[in-house]
Amino acid sequence: MKNVAFIINPFSAKKNYQLFVDSLKKGVENPNFYISESLTGTENFIKENFENTDIFVAVGGDGTISSVAKSLINTGKILAIFPAGSGNGFSNETNFTKNLDELLAKIKACQFREIDTFKLNDQLSINVSGTGFDGKVVKEFEKTSRGFKNYIQVSIRTFFNYKPIQVRFKSEVFKKYDGEYLMLNVANTRQFGNNAYIAPHASTVDGLAEIVLVKKFPLTYGALFAVRMFSKNLKEDQYVTYLSVPEIEFSVNTKDWHLDGEYNEISSPIHIKVLPKSLKILV
Repeated sequence: MKNVAFIINPFSAKKNYQLFVDSLKKGVENPNFYISESLTGTENFIKENFENTDIFVAVGGDGTISSVAKSLINTGKILAIFPAGSGNGFSNETNFTKNLDELLAKIKACQFREIDTFKLNDQLSINVSGTGFDGKVVKEFEKTSRGFKNYIQVSIRTFFNYKPIQVRFKSEVFKKYDGEYLMLNVANTRQFGNNAYIAPHASTVDGLAEIVLVKKFPLTYGALFAVRMFSKNLKEDQYVTYLSVPEIEFSVNTKDWHLDGEYNEISSPIHIKVLPKSLKILV
């Protein structure tokens, strides 16, 4: 088996992380693992183990995975995942399950593929990032105990009071899309998490990001939007627009963003740039 290091987020994994550690010790002789207490701690652990490690396993949600991935971009090191978050969008899209034996078998085989990531200003994103309504939802969601039920409750409560954001594109090519939107998402994969497919045609190997522009819609359209999103059938109409781009710049009148499901304050102007085949991931 290749040299492997496990990085465990005890906050996303909650009390289950000790069960994972116990199972890991049974399946791997003297496993190298780290219980992360901070982003800095994760970065330092990766640096200290970088030369002697082939595969880094992120144990947590999309935010944990992203924090590990940013140290592995264009390095030749391989990312693997044990999903332990609330949404697990990226792990769903890359076929990782909560089965340790299956993960260890993948590690032993050590097959990988190269996928795209993207930068949002100077920050990395591997899954879906966004602003507007969902940026505000994530901000409020992080004040709860998380879980899908809380996410839905926060989303409904926020929807009725949220005022559209103003988006302005830099390039004349995209000026016709300037306007008011409920939210703007940048998608590398198809889903937020929990099988909510905001960009059903997105690909991690096409060198493009999907910019998803959603206008504020009436409540009567909400059920149709949800059905389409959860059935992988969301498509362009009078409320939804897709732009497939390798790079784009725009400004927006809010600082509320989420990067792979984690709240961030980011000031405009916003520069999106795809990093083609920048991350090796275990298959």
